[in-house]
Amino acid sequence: MLRQAFYGSLLLAALGLHAGDSVKLAITGPFTGGSAPMGASMRDGAKLAIAEINAAGGIQVGGKKLKIDIIERDDEAKNERGALIAQELAAMNDLSGVIGTVNTGVCMAGDKHFQEKGVTKIICPAAGSASMTQWSKAGVKDLSIFRFAAHDGIQAAMVVEEAINRKFTKVAVVFDSTNYGVSGRDDMLNQIKLQGNKLQVVAQEKFNIGDKDMTAQLLRAKAAGAQAVLIWAIGPELAAVSNGMAKIGMKAPLIGGWTLSMSNYIDNAGKNGNGTLMPQTFIEDPITPKAKAFIDGYHKTYKVDRIPSAVAAAQGYDAVYIFAAAVKQAGTTDTHKIKEALEDLKEPVKGVIATWNHPYTKWNPADVTTHEAFRREQTVMGMVQDGRVVFGNAADKARLIKEAAAKPAAKPAKGKTK
Repeated sequence: MLRQAFYGSLLLAALGLHAGDSVKLAITGPFTGGSAPMGASMRDGAKLAIAEINAAGGIQVGGKKLKIDIIERDDEAKNERGALIAQELAAMNDLSGVIGTVNTGVCMAGDKHFQEKGVTKIICPAAGSASMTQWSKAGVKDLSIFRFAAHDGIQAAMVVEEAINRKFTKVAVVFDSTNYGVSGRDDMLNQIKLQGNKLQVVAQEKFNIGDKDMTAQLLRAKAAGAQAVLIWAIGPELAAVSNGMAKIGMKAPLIGGWTLSMSNYIDNAGKNGNGTLMPQTFIEDPITPKAKAFIDGYHKTYKVDRIPSAVAAAQGYDAVYIFAAAVKQAGTTDTHKIKEALEDLKEPVKGVIATWNHPYTKWNPADVTTHEAFRREQTVMGMVQDGRVVFGNAADKARLIKEAAAKPAAKPAKGKTK
């Protein structure tokens, strides 16, 4: 009870800030609608970190400590609304930075406004490759946009690898019509080629947001002999695919992007979701003291016994601490200086996912990973089991426990985590 009251009071204090000397940080994402489990979890994980920082007095900036003042915006997973919110925020002269965005399409529509004004943004947890490759393709020389999520290139490689390791040879590629879905399809097809064309794509099937019956697409995939379904999509439609497979007696496993861990997939798919596999950067399992403190704090603060999207929550939490480290190093709330600090963080940042050692480097349009925090080693395969996501590979769980117990490693040459 005391701990619950403690976290609750921290959160209230964080949300009760008013204008004045503070670090103004915008948190954006879909807090309503089909993508809300991801958006709300990211926001609430970020707020938990902000509450902890503010309770400790704030961020040391020069000779004083400044608390973080939250500016919250719900983009409803709508590209047009996301663009308007980005325009509004980019026009704020005293905005220090932005954390958020779940949907790739919203990034594509809105991030140009932040880039035009040089506003520092950490994309979290949108994973679509196009969110960052758009800048390299445009040849942008100086970028204020960073990402804190395992991008789809990493995830697609893991999905294809998982199918190959399970000795499948024929797969169906299923995706939704959003920017995220189409980009994910392209990433999977590219990975199939890069991994030696060991998988034959016997069907490619598409559906739209809001579709509730995918029987026709699944029947074609089944008739073509698909042994597994590789899927990239968002929202409750994922559950419609899983339930549709059960309806037609299609026993092929479902393997896809991290969004398969969303609560509205797990709950709507029920027992049909068991065995679903997806890459994860955080699994709601208290395997380390840091993970246990985060999970307990989230549960008690928001009065839940399961985080709607544990990946999004943990990424939101760690992203705030990385941003705070950049503010401290910059010694100012100026967003341009914070960007420069992010590109060369001097001190490790201990997060719930990992200890982040120089997560970003100076932007290079020929190498988008300079502004990508995650690498393959921060990502594991998760599996749905009886309403929760568990480790799909026991070796991954053992490795993470061992790494957490080890002493911090030396700073790597190209700056990612230990």
